[in-house]
Amino acid sequence: MRRQTSAPREDWAAIIESQGLAYHRSAHPEGLTRPYWDEGVHYVFTLDEVLRLEDQVEELHRMCLAAADHVVTHDRYADLGIPPHCRTAVAESWRRRDPHLFGRFDLRYDGTGPAKLLEYNADTPTSLVESSVVQWFWLKDAHPGDDQWNSIHERLIDRWKSLTLQTGPVHFGWTSADETGEEAMTVGYLQETAEQAGLTTAAVAMEDIGWDALNRRFVDMEHRVIRTLCKLYPWEWLVAEPFAPQALAQQVSMTWIEPLWKMLLSNKALLAILWELFPGHPNLLPAYLDGPRELAAGPGYVRKPLLGREGASMRISAPGVELETGGDYGAEGFVHQEFRPLPDFDGWRPVLGAWVVEDEAAGLGIRETSGLVTDDTSSFVPHRIHG
Repeated sequence: MRRQTSAPREDWAAIIESQGLAYHRSAHPEGLTRPYWDEGVHYVFTLDEVLRLEDQVEELHRMCLAAADHVVTHDRYADLGIPPHCRTAVAESWRRRDPHLFGRFDLRYDGTGPAKLLEYNADTPTSLVESSVVQWFWLKDAHPGDDQWNSIHERLIDRWKSLTLQTGPVHFGWTSADETGEEAMTVGYLQETAEQAGLTTAAVAMEDIGWDALNRRFVDMEHRVIRTLCKLYPWEWLVAEPFAPQALAQQVSMTWIEPLWKMLLSNKALLAILWELFPGHPNLLPAYLDGPRELAAGPGYVRKPLLGREGASMRISAPGVELETGGDYGAEGFVHQEFRPLPDFDGWRPVLGAWVVEDEAAGLGIRETSGLVTDDTSSFVPHRIHG
């Protein structure tokens, strides 16, 4: 694994916008000099590295499924802060193995040892368009003789084809609360993969979904019954809203992508449960729910809110490092994970976002930051496989 500089393509901004990355200008806070999409640098991997990473990602995914089963079997919903009113429905969704589509592992990896799990974005993962489409076309333009860890697009289409769905269009839900446009474009891309799989689709704003009280079904603005809903709207938000009872009651008569049982994985308490079930595993960092334990006197720790996003409401306490990020998360609780700084490549620190489609590793996206926390100031950079 190495970081390499290269000349950006002429008119690169217009190119990536035409490929769906229309939000690259709005994805960053104002005042940053580095663009969100930065093809002036990229990472180079060997094929052996990628094959090892694929194996590690699929093992992590299997471990996460085992952790989900453990939570349900041992009634540990309180450790995840899952509200009591939806625990039965979560358990039933898991026992039915309601179908799932995709997820993204965030990993620490420096090219010299096993990857370490930082978190699992199992419910509403983003950076999909840039991982699946935009960096693939960059590769074809800039390094046509090389390969890339990237079968995301084909695997998404195949997964849609394999799903047994009810009649009617597959609805794709986006929220008007998204100010950057990233969610709308990500949902739109997922809709495109479903259409390429031969499905009929329809787009709907989550705020426009209505409830037909007479027929007890969710409907869109044209009063069509919603039988399948693919959303980038977190379950922890949905179950806290007024129509949560209806959504929970519709778990059998509707197909939800991602399914309700993803609440068991899209929660950083998962990190502590994994360490409890698989102590000392080479792809895990020590993590605890009841405090930092031995980490406080040793390598230090990162305190992460169970449902935090974009590096908000985190605290790093380690020898020579005391850092706290702003944010309003944490009411749901925290997990304490060993602090392992991201590797330093020319002053920049990459996080590997490894994609899983259904249960198989599917590709890689990389975000870089100059700091210790990967947040909304990070930049996405492409990668290639050489040699």
